Amino acid sequence: MEAFEFIPDLMTLVGDAPTESIVSRAFFRGEKANAILFGFAAGQELSEHTASHPAILHFLSGEARLTLGEEVKMAKAGTWVHMPAHLPHAILAQTPVTMLLLLLKS
Repeated sequence: MEAFEFIPDLMTLVGDAPTESIVSRAFFRGEKANAILFGFAAGQELSEHTASHPAILHFLSGEARLTLGEEVKMAKAGTWVHMPAHLPHAILAQTPVTMLLLLLKS
C-alpha cells in the first residue's frame, strides 16, 4: 500500500494571522514538492523576492495585490498562479489572506 497525505481542511492549519503579522506553516516536504500554508493579516506584505524553484500559488481566502515580474494582478479566493523559477514577485494582502504555496522540485 502506498503512503499518502490527507488533510481534510487546510484552513485549520494556520487560522487567522495576528494583526500586523504573516504566519506560515510548512506541512508537507516531499521529493518533488514542498507545501507551505500562509496566513496574512490585512496590510501585510511579502516584499519582492525570487525562488530558485518553480512555484504554484493558490489563494484560498481573502484578496491580495500580486506583483509577478512587471505585472500587477489582483488575487482572490480561487486564484491560481504558476511561476517559473527566478520570477520576481511580491504579495500585499488587502484583506486577511490564506494562501497555499507549492514549491516544485526537479
